[in-house]
Amino acid sequence: MIKLFHELSQECSKATTEKYSTSFSSAIRLLHPELREPVFNIYGFVRFADEIVDTFHEYNKTELLEEFKKETFAAIYRGISLNPILHSFQLTVNKYQVAPDLIQAFFKSMEMDLRNTAYNSDGYAEYIYGSAEVVGLMCLYVFCEGNPRQYEQLKPAAQSLGAAFQKVNFLRDVKADYEELNRTYFPEVDFKNFTPSMKQQIEHDIAEDFKDAYEGILNLPVKARFGVYVAYKYYLTLFRKIKKTKSCNILAKRIRIPNYGKAFILAKAGVRRQLNIL
Repeated sequence: MIKLFHELSQECSKATTEKYSTSFSSAIRLLHPELREPVFNIYGFVRFADEIVDTFHEYNKTELLEEFKKETFAAIYRGISLNPILHSFQLTVNKYQVAPDLIQAFFKSMEMDLRNTAYNSDGYAEYIYGSAEVVGLMCLYVFCEGNPRQYEQLKPAAQSLGAAFQKVNFLRDVKADYEELNRTYFPEVDFKNFTPSMKQQIEHDIAEDFKDAYEGILNLPVKARFGVYVAYKYYLTLFRKIKKTKSCNILAKRIRIPNYGKAFILAKAGVRRQLNIL
């Protein structure tokens, strides 16, 4: 039965999410049950593409990414793929009618990772859009469940939230990106001479993204609101921890939120939901 293959494929995407990101998988489990599988499917797809450009150093990354891209659109067109990650992704894309230009923009940013080691302001904005904002928009298609008016209203906030998450990731992972992958995403920033003013400028930009995103979270459909809010709080807490770190120490270690810290965030968010004061 094809249903069994659907289930197996979606289990692969779920397992991928849980293996690579405990924070995201925890937040996804707080969504309404009807929304969990399609969001796991999106994250599994995104994670595999990320692995190609970030990890598969002993292989031809350009060739692998191009094959993955072709297989992705073939899966969407056919409505099936023998790659379980792509099969589960196409289930979500076709069910929620995710716009193909979002997927194209995502692949363009992945391709930029293969050839770029530094970005100017325009390139940075384009990369953020394709690597992060469109992922938020793909999820928004799921959250709005076919309501185009609601999607358009929430679109700017979803983009801001995706951008905030990605920029925080850049600061958190700057040691690995700069030292291991030779990448610098922030324009006009020299991490050999990373000054407090450079850090403050980046933080101001991220703070604005978080501010814009929060208004949208409050207007999300009830099925999605709590899970997205918890993910927002995870990243906001990580951001605040990064802000307390001196610019000279950013390259010293990867900043994290310990498990007990995540548990506290979840508990506090649960209380706020009970009191209806998210």
